[in-house]
Order: sequence, then C-alpha cells, then structure tokens
Amino acid sequence: MPLTGLEIFKLLPKTNCKKCGMPTCLAFAMQLAQKRAKLEDCPDVSEEAKKLLAAAAEPPMRKVVFGTGDNQLPVGQETVCFRHEEKFHNPTVIGVTVSDKLTGGDLKKRIEAINSLQFERVGTQLGVKAIAVMNDSGSVDNFAAAAATVKQSSDLALLLISESSQAIAAAAGKTKESVPLLASAKPDTADEMAKIAKENNCPLVAKAESIEQLSELTEKIKAEGADDIVLCLDVPNLRDRLYNLSQMRALALKKVFRPLGYPTISFVEDGDADQQAAQACGLICKYSSIVVVDTVEPYAFLPMLTTIMNVFSDPQKPVQVEPKVYPIGEPDANSPLMFTTNFSLTYYTVESDVERSRVPSYILVVDTEGTSVLTAYSGDKLNEKTVADAMAKQNVENLVKHRKLIIPGYVAVMSGKLEEATNWEVMVGPRECSMLPKYLHEVWKN
Repeated sequence: MPLTGLEIFKLLPKTNCKKCGMPTCLAFAMQLAQKRAKLEDCPDVSEEAKKLLAAAAEPPMRKVVFGTGDNQLPVGQETVCFRHEEKFHNPTVIGVTVSDKLTGGDLKKRIEAINSLQFERVGTQLGVKAIAVMNDSGSVDNFAAAAATVKQSSDLALLLISESSQAIAAAAGKTKESVPLLASAKPDTADEMAKIAKENNCPLVAKAESIEQLSELTEKIKAEGADDIVLCLDVPNLRDRLYNLSQMRALALKKVFRPLGYPTISFVEDGDADQQAAQACGLICKYSSIVVVDTVEPYAFLPMLTTIMNVFSDPQKPVQVEPKVYPIGEPDANSPLMFTTNFSLTYYTVESDVERSRVPSYILVVDTEGTSVLTAYSGDKLNEKTVADAMAKQNVENLVKHRKLIIPGYVAVMSGKLEEATNWEVMVGPRECSMLPKYLHEVWKN
C-alpha cells in the first residue's frame, strides 16, 4: 500500500533544514505522499530510507513494453480503477491475428490488410498497433517462417502465439530484435517459457483458467527471472472474463496484490466482425491492456479505436487543436472569415461543414483552453477581448480585405462589443454549424 505522509515523515531525517524547498520535513513528507515532490529533493535522506520509500512508491501495476522504435508499446502501469480518479495512462493495444497456415501471396496480403488499418479522427491518428502470429499449423518451422515474414513486412509490434515452447523459441530467435510479446506460458510450461523470455529479453504472457492459478503462475515465472509479464485469463465467455478482469484490477490496485499487478491480454476470435467489435469494446472498458481480434474489416475497428480514444483521454485535459487560422479549400482575400474555439470536436465539426459548403474559407481558432463555444462563453474564456487578441495575433487583417467576421449564432449577444473592440463588421452565423453551407451560400454571398 502507498505510504501516508506521516509514515514517510518517520523515514526522513527530521532536521527541518529547508534544503528541499519546504519549511519542514513534515511538509515535504506530505508533498511526497501526494506525488508533488521527489525524494531526490532531500539531500540528507538515508540509503535505507531510500530503499523503503522506493519499494513503497513502486506502481501497483508493472509497466511492460514490447515492440521497438515508433511502434514500441507500453502497457500497464495503471494506478486507478476509474478514470475520474486520476486518468488512465497507457491505451489498450489492438492486435490482429495472422495464421502461420498462410504462405506466399496470401500471407503478404493478410499483412498488408492489417498494415492499412489506420484512421484519423478529430485530428488524431488511430490504428492497429500489433500483429499476432498464430501457430495454427502446429509446425515449428512454419511458425518461425511466418514470424520472420511478418517482421520483414510490417513495422507493427509483434506477438508470437503458441503453446509450444519449441515453436516460441524458434520464432523468438528470428524476431527478438523486434522485442515480441511471447504467448503463452501455462503452469506446465512456465519454466521453459520463462527461460526463453529471459534469453531473448522479451515479455511473456502467463495464461491460466482462474485468478488463483494465475497469481501462482506469475510468481513461478518471476522466480525464473522473467519480470515482464502479461496476464491472460482463459475463461469461456465474455461475462466471466469481464467480471474476472475487474476483480483482478481491484486486487492489483486497491489491495496492491503484486502477483496480479500486471497488464492483461484478451483474445477475441469467435463470431463475425460485428460481434468481435462489440466484445472488444467491452474488454477495452474492463480492463484489457491488449485485445487481439481476427477480423480485418476496416469498419469493425472504428468503434474499438474510438472507445480507446474516449476511455484513455485525460478527463481533466480536453482534446485541443492549435489556436491559429485554418484555411479550408483555397481561400483568398474575399473569402469568409469565421471563428470557433479550440475544443477539437467543435473545430472538426465546423471544419467538415465548411468543407461541405465548397466555399473556400478561413476559420480562426480561438484559445479557450479546449472548451466548446457555450462553455467558454459562460466561463468568460470567450469574449470580445479573447477574439480581438486572437485576430491581432494571427494578423487576420492581412488575410482578407472585407473586414467582416462571422461569429457562432449561440454567442450573438457579444456581437456589439466585438464590433467595438475590433472595428470589424460582425455577422451572426447560424446556431448549428450544420447550417453553415446554407448560410455561406445564401447570406455571405449576398
């Protein structure tokens, strides 16, 4: 369990020397307990105290990393069960299966289909992050060859899935530079799999049928020197899987039960694309760190990736776009100029409707700390001064010669003051941006 401020205080030198920048050692201990200070700020703390505090400060869930370069994927290291308590740190990784029964052109085609599963949503790049090579053939040679082909044909992170230690050893030997995730070690193969993982410096999946077996298995693997572990609970139905994942999360984070303090992986291979997407979304919410699916239908990944984006966004930090002027189409000095806020969903909604109008335009994005138009206005983050300052900062008078500004209809009340602050003609636009195409064609052009 994390140490309280008083428990930390007992380990400090209690000299009140102020070298840490705090008035007393107790004040410094309280800041440490709230993670607002670092132990290194105290120059006089003993080595024994450092060890005790470091052990207590260790995250209840271990971070595990696989993949390399731009596709190095951290999973785990979560500290809360619910996002509003703080935030979730490492987004769920979506992987797609590749069978080692595929060869030649069929194998390459499957890999290319997985590589192409990349999308953009509200200015953010989303996509599949990993490829899971499945030892469906049961052949050691086929599995190793398929893994090598995937490594050569894709930059995505690699998972090697087989219950055969020989197959895992052969495939890991050909791909260890990619730092693949090895799966899976069961109670009867834990010793061999742990040795392979340690020799190749790769993380290892521990797979068992119950939480009790899983906790015993992780201790066994760790005793063999393999510290980077991912948990896989082998239960038959989605209901039991979600229940057990939630129970494991609570035991790891609330009770700081170290044998379960690892990220998790789930496999969704049954059903059609729609069913797999629905199951995957549930597992993302409760609390699978990695979800492996079998489908390559592009439409099935949009709900999964949107769920990840929503669950792992920081609730205390709205998704924002850069405050500046965005040209839509090829606008000129006679094109309309309008403004909106830098809340990303607001901006991209306005942008899509302006694009739909086919009227080349300028959109001035005003910094409102990532809040929407009405929220910003009611909180006084959007007013005539912030808009005038944004116009001056972005030199909009050099973009257009008509000196007319279209404002959102919901803040029509600020039009008078805005005209006084800018000496521009303010035109009140529609309340709903879905009406912008009609407005630009019928009002602006007249």
